[in-house]
Amino acid sequence: MQIINTEKMPKSNGHYSTAIEHNGILYISGQLPLDPVTRQKPNTFKEEVLLVFKKLELILNEAGSSKNKVLQMRIFLADIELWPEMNDLYADFFQDHKPARIVVPSPPLHYACSLEIEATAFI
Repeated sequence: MQIINTEKMPKSNGHYSTAIEHNGILYISGQLPLDPVTRQKPNTFKEEVLLVFKKLELILNEAGSSKNKVLQMRIFLADIELWPEMNDLYADFFQDHKPARIVVPSPPLHYACSLEIEATAFI
């Protein structure tokens, strides 16, 4: 087991690792749509989703993986009515790649974020 941590990756705020690799599988902790530097949340849901995807792609790349190696995504949505927009942005992000996925309606998320996404990928 190896904790993956680089200067470019967002740092965890609590007692957990952002990413861990074990036997070639990468486990990425839930990512909120907060700017890694300012800790500010974007103004729109679309911007929140795009920021989380950007953070996930950075973590994947820093760990030696890529979005095309994602096996599964777990998406927590504070409002299930946002599902169609999230699904469209998800499809744009992954294009032809279709990881396994679960979308979980959630009570309010930390910092009033609309979504949190965690991922499992291979290296």
